Amino acid sequence: MGIYSVELYLRVRQACADGMSQREATRVFNVSRDTVRKMMSFSVPPGYRRQAEIRRPKLDPFLPIIDGWLEADRTMPRKQRHTAKRVFDRLRDECGFTGGYTIIEDYIRERERRGQEVFVPLSHPPGHAQADFGEALVRIGGVEQKAHFFVLDLPHSDGCYVRAYPAAVAEAWVDGHIHAFAFFGAVPQSVLYDNDRCLVAKILPDGTRKRASLFSGFLSHYLIRDRYGRPGKGNDKCNVEGLVGYSRRNFMVPMPAFDTWEAFNLWLEEQCLKRQRAVLRGESETIGERLQRDLAGMRALPAAPFDACDQDNGRVSSQSLVRYKTNDYSVPVAHGHQDVWIRGYIHEVVIGCRGEVIARIPDAGIAMNSSSTRFITFR
Repeated sequence: MGIYSVELYLRVRQACADGMSQREATRVFNVSRDTVRKMMSFSVPPGYRRQAEIRRPKLDPFLPIIDGWLEADRTMPRKQRHTAKRVFDRLRDECGFTGGYTIIEDYIRERERRGQEVFVPLSHPPGHAQADFGEALVRIGGVEQKAHFFVLDLPHSDGCYVRAYPAAVAEAWVDGHIHAFAFFGAVPQSVLYDNDRCLVAKILPDGTRKRASLFSGFLSHYLIRDRYGRPGKGNDKCNVEGLVGYSRRNFMVPMPAFDTWEAFNLWLEEQCLKRQRAVLRGESETIGERLQRDLAGMRALPAAPFDACDQDNGRVSSQSLVRYKTNDYSVPVAHGHQDVWIRGYIHEVVIGCRGEVIARIPDAGIAMNSSSTRFITFR
């Protein structure tokens, strides 16, 4: 039975629907009765349908051997893996295979096709987010330096928030979330992350994450469900990955120049608000209009924001210095040899004794990424 066109299917089906018998249709359209019955059972040609499994009597006994070789190849460099020709040679020389090369080539091609990843278009429900960091050169206070910019993306609406920092430390991750939540006026139900060491201290054998202590406190405060992409698989959070590139190309070309980090971040917030007026390709609504559905699916802000700082304790030395993260900070001599508490923020370190703040060291966020600089700061 040949393969007939969709047009012929349509003509036969219409004729039979108008009262023509299948026997008459066989004569009029010059096709067999089986073909007419098939045309009445399918609205379009169903194609060839194999009813029995492929039998390869010469190759089938050797399939476990081939599969074993190809599975072992997964641990080898790509250039040292079996080709179809090498499999054929080994089967012939070592195993007594008497079949041809083509059947081996066809089997390996089909096996590789079955093992390829399949990607399903993602549907993003409202109220969920993705977060990441990017890097770009900026000029702050006349000094050219690297900015680490935090990006939070709402995939359902493509709403975004961008904020820049001198270092991508844990305090910056948390501070970026807090400002993003204040910007949107709501908290996402969940956030998708990569496995950054600032957030994930360790990936356990069962795949669960051991979170960093500051990050755990942040999640507990806002009751966010944290989700993670597969290690090394950036396509798991492609929305925010794309937004990192968009932010770099559109917000940081040419190189931004601002007097302070705060001025730069206020300008970035303005760009995020301006972007909400855009209508993206394939959409009929603006980002701002779709953002309303995202906000409806998010939770209300807690009564007070989380304190985005690393907390530690220390003791004032005989030289009136407090050691914090490999750096020494000066405090008034009146507090010598006393126990103190330390709060490390992204832009400053605050040191206190009992209920009193005894020292503030501004711009300490840059120092928090350094392990050799000594900071002596007087009250």
